[in-house]
Amino acid sequence: MPPLRFVALGDSFSEGVGDRADGVWRGWAALLADGLPGPGQRLEFVNLAVSGALSADVAEHQAPRAVALRPHLASVVVGVNDTLRHGFDIGRFAGRLDRVLAALDAAGAVLLTACLPDPGRMLGLPAPLARPLARRRRSVNAVVHALSARHDAVHLHLADPAWTADRRLWSADRLHPGEPGHRAVAGAFHRLLAERGLARGPAPSPEASEPPPTRAETARWLATAGTGWVLRRSRDLLPQLLLLAGEELLHRSDAAGGGPLDARAETALAEALAATMGE
Repeated sequence: MPPLRFVALGDSFSEGVGDRADGVWRGWAALLADGLPGPGQRLEFVNLAVSGALSADVAEHQAPRAVALRPHLASVVVGVNDTLRHGFDIGRFAGRLDRVLAALDAAGAVLLTACLPDPGRMLGLPAPLARPLARRRRSVNAVVHALSARHDAVHLHLADPAWTADRRLWSADRLHPGEPGHRAVAGAFHRLLAERGLARGPAPSPEASEPPPTRAETARWLATAGTGWVLRRSRDLLPQLLLLAGEELLHRSDAAGGGPLDARAETALAEALAATMGE
């Protein structure tokens, strides 16, 4: 029986940040991989995801390597870092993601995708800062939904309140799942794949295999890696985010939508979808 090949593409979410086992990041993709092959079938799992990756990184560096591996299954979860960068452009994001999914689809891979939680909400940012990020996240998710349908991907709705509201699923940095969250994601993908007859092994256990981090370990992580992440994102995003927050206050857009900023984002999204989907 030929081996089953599964390749994961994306950023820190798929790299496994938040779920450390044996001193390294493990994550939902590795947990899912163990439950994919049937009895007697060998698994080849390659995780190409890299912390901090943008859609451009996935398109230019990860996707060619993934296509060369001729995977049976390929997960592509990306976009959070794009929304946190000053050069965010929904049209460019849509074009890159479509090229990645199309290349893997043409190579014969079944695609796994997921939409994104709202980083402003997860971080508890004040409304003028949170709204621009929420607007970007909605645009990214709309593109992901459309392209997932176009390529018949196995899609997981990680933006749903059931995922974002349960704090037990998330790590101390509030942006990455902890081990319970990674296990929940792996289990949800396994169920979706099993419905298509694509997961033939046992479902990942929901029970944690590692003790939860102590307060000292959490504080140490936040003071080192966590602080470094915030500083890197702050240098890149914070100046423009403050400008966007100023626009929010000027136009007094409410959280439910409406106003010129929402209209501008909706126009950009419509143009991106029309260009990408050929409408």
